[in-house]
Amino acid sequence: MPGLIGKKIGMTSVFSAEGKNIPCTVIEVGPCVVTQVKTVEKDGYSALQLGFGDVKEKHASKAEIGHCKVAGATPKGHLVEFKSFGDEFKLGDTITVDKVFADGDWVDAIGTSKGKGFQGVVKRHGFGGVGQSTHGQDDRLRAPGSLGASSYPSKVFKGMRMAGRMGGDRVTVQNLQVIKVIPEHNLVLIKGSVPGVKGSIILIEK
Repeated sequence: MPGLIGKKIGMTSVFSAEGKNIPCTVIEVGPCVVTQVKTVEKDGYSALQLGFGDVKEKHASKAEIGHCKVAGATPKGHLVEFKSFGDEFKLGDTITVDKVFADGDWVDAIGTSKGKGFQGVVKRHGFGGVGQSTHGQDDRLRAPGSLGASSYPSKVFKGMRMAGRMGGDRVTVQNLQVIKVIPEHNLVLIKGSVPGVKGSIILIEK
């Protein structure tokens, strides 16, 4: 789907026409440069490769510098392909947020969720815990409980929900509404929460 690359700024809130206070995530979207145009004849599919975020040449490889120079652009920190753009944009074009999104649009936000480290089953999977706070039990409140049978099959099956590392995954939050587009500052206000920490890269798809 057509979309753009952005950076998560933080959260704020705006008032609707009915006076409701709407929590919004602020994302700096674009401007993105078309660094490559993929076609069915040459690549087997049609897509636009967009670049976002300038980097110094000393921090980019010669291949990255040459790839962006073909499009007449400086080296970019992030390159992502988007399909279904059509023939509207050409190599080297700059796509701003107001060319893709408008107030009231519904979008998907893709990012890397916050890392939470090693967590137990209550926080990680929503278990209720098995113990009571009475009858001498002082360490069973958030325990996972039984993991499997004893004599047969004498093992714990793969996929058992247990404690472990949580967060840091690629997450897609679907059907978020664009509350406001501020093209002069390349900002988009999206209703609700978007995965990732402040400053992380977010993909916004229509």
